[in-house]
Amino acid sequence: MNMHQKTISRRLFCAQTAFMGAALGSQTLALSGRTKSGIAPPLGFDNFSIRALGWKAEKLIEYAGKQKVDTLLFSDLDVYESHDKGYLREIREESNRQGIKLHAGTGCICPTAAKFNDKHGSAEEHLRLLIRVAKEIGSSVARCYLGSSKDRLGEKGIEFHIKSTIAALKKVRNEALDAGVKIAVENHAGDMHSRELADLIERAGPDFVGATLDTGNATWTLEDPVDTFRNLAPYTVCSGIRDSMVWPSENGARVQWTAMGEGCVDLNTIFAEWKEKCPNVPVQIETISGFSKEFPYLQSQFWSPYSTIRADDFSRFVLLSRKGKELKSFSPSPGVDRKKAQQDYQLAELERSLKFCREELGLGRKQV
Repeated sequence: MNMHQKTISRRLFCAQTAFMGAALGSQTLALSGRTKSGIAPPLGFDNFSIRALGWKAEKLIEYAGKQKVDTLLFSDLDVYESHDKGYLREIREESNRQGIKLHAGTGCICPTAAKFNDKHGSAEEHLRLLIRVAKEIGSSVARCYLGSSKDRLGEKGIEFHIKSTIAALKKVRNEALDAGVKIAVENHAGDMHSRELADLIERAGPDFVGATLDTGNATWTLEDPVDTFRNLAPYTVCSGIRDSMVWPSENGARVQWTAMGEGCVDLNTIFAEWKEKCPNVPVQIETISGFSKEFPYLQSQFWSPYSTIRADDFSRFVLLSRKGKELKSFSPSPGVDRKKAQQDYQLAELERSLKFCREELGLGRKQV
């Protein structure tokens, strides 16, 4: 056991163990996917990977069954035809028939964040709805997020919004515990560094709050995703996974998310450690590819919102960028219907990623 593992409190260890047992206890998964270190982590995907198709829950479960995945994350509340109890239980029953464990999710739950809206009421009401939906579809986790890089770059800074998020989460602690659902906050779109998310979880209460680990979003906070995994592994109960290509630019570095195995992230290290540290947490692919974003860290005005980032963490991001190469952005061929091209592109990215995860990383528990 390394020093990082020794720092995990007994309370957190017990809480995580209980929730992992609940996550898999109601679902029998085929145990054919074995690795040298034991049973392979479950493999699935986030419906946002194929967002251009606009599929609802039933169609997504059908597709997931054909892909022979173990899990499926519904990362928004609009994926359902209804939030009525009867309908949600039908969704649960259909996923059980397909042998697929569902994870429930939604978007921004921070009342002060730029992305927050009152479509589902206040932050507290939104979280209560999410918890209820999660319970009805048999999900042991409820994925959500604070916001985006806009909240980091704003005048009030990310700590202001972290405090706001913690306050909202604490209001629904009893409901989450009663439902057996852990609220899984994601490191999302450049909002929080993994160290900040770990701190948020500890301050809110790791008995009912955990992490949705997103390896792609890690590169938007100037992190090497290997570090992100190590920082968040003790808290991780859900995931949204993709690869990233990072390369030097005139003003700093550019990041482009990619299908698995097509970036420069050390995936072998991440998933070797994943199998040891959180083997029952599903690896859920969330491919978002085809465009790049620059992080002009060579410009002095860039650094104010990132002043909390440690030099050793940043240095590993710089080293990662030296492994990368420039990629072109996705653009449909002339004369091709843009919507259809996006749909085909997203399906191909997801299916290549699932294939890579099975064949190269030894993930997934079903025979294919």
